[in-house]
Amino acid sequence: PARILVIDDDPGVRNLLERGLTYEGFSVESAPDGEAGLNALRLRPPELVILDVMLPGLDGFGVARELRGSGVDSASMIDDQASVQLV
Repeated sequence: PARILVIDDDPGVRNLLERGLTYEGFSVESAPDGEAGLNALRLRPPELVILDVMLPGLDGFGVARELRGSGVDSASMIDDQASVQLV
């Protein structure tokens, strides 16, 4: 199955996304902040990253800059107002 990495500091959001995406047949890993997300990404690059904009420490925009050079084809950044698809 396709692998998705969820990076969000809210445990409730991470849990909801993990459960829903796993139910739909995806392999899901999650990280609570930008640094942990980048470490997970380096170990096993996913096909898709779902990324919170407002993260402690390295924010979602900083993570997105790192993603561009990592070979990830698609990332979706989310905040409490909207979702933006990055390719």
